Amino acid sequence: MAKLPGAKKPELSELGRVRDRISFLYLEHAKINRQDSAIVVTDNRGTVFVPAAMISVLMLGPGVDVTHRAMELIGDSGLSVIWVGERGVREYAHGRALNHSSKLLEAQAKLVSNVKSRVAVARKMYQMRFPDTDVSGLTMQELRGKEGARVRRIYREQSQLTKVPWTRREYDHDNYEAGSPINRALTAAHSALYGLCYSVIVALGASPGLGFVHTGHDLAFVYDFADLYKAEVTIPIAFAVTAEYGDDDDNQDDLGRRTRLAVRNAFADGKLMVRMVKDLKTLLGDDEQPVDADIVNLWDDRLGLQKFGVSYREFDGGDTA
Repeated sequence: MAKLPGAKKPELSELGRVRDRISFLYLEHAKINRQDSAIVVTDNRGTVFVPAAMISVLMLGPGVDVTHRAMELIGDSGLSVIWVGERGVREYAHGRALNHSSKLLEAQAKLVSNVKSRVAVARKMYQMRFPDTDVSGLTMQELRGKEGARVRRIYREQSQLTKVPWTRREYDHDNYEAGSPINRALTAAHSALYGLCYSVIVALGASPGLGFVHTGHDLAFVYDFADLYKAEVTIPIAFAVTAEYGDDDDNQDDLGRRTRLAVRNAFADGKLMVRMVKDLKTLLGDDEQPVDADIVNLWDDRLGLQKFGVSYREFDGGDTA
């Protein structure tokens, strides 16, 4: 077989850790190819080379053409890819995890499958939002009510601070433009946050669909996880951008893009990603020990984990007492 051009497939140890990567890159109406270990992005303004291993999530919007060779590089680099709608407000498809381990996924599945442990993880998430209040004795209904009151208060405070009128959160999934400027800005900001949360979750090998508070959706855990950071990050940004551009008719069509860029700038120092990695491992009970990559074992109900790739002899079914 002829040798393919370009750089060799990187070893896992050579790739940047998710906490050290740039948060996300949104592209639309562009052609994506590869040159060695770089993604080549070309549009009517020119060509840009993007190091694949330094991006956390690539958001591909409408009008993007991507080559097979580019997708090969993206997969080898552990770069999460999500195909999204215009302005990045919907997600249609995604790529593979970075760490190649099922350790966190197994822990997550175990926790979400037991009522007591599921409630315990949900309380952990609410406790992160109420650091000065002990929520260990509250029911899920009480926790939801407490969280609802907190979010309504934050909306009111941001409205008073920025002078942006606020009534309630409204979003028509099928008609983004129908929303008020602040609701469109919130949608754009939250979508960017969902992309980053999704990237961290899948890069560490957890499931975006096994939620503890949200359920029944393939992104349920993404919504759980993003709720930890909205009040601190995306809600203030959405109100600030709307206050600056929302009343200018010339900027209405650009409001989503400006909001997304503001969110990306807020992510730029990488501190939120470091925090997300730590929070995720804390929620799922990870001991922070390094995980051996590309290790596949066989499961046995009596003998525990067995080596993969071994030609085992036929079991004779003898006395096992």
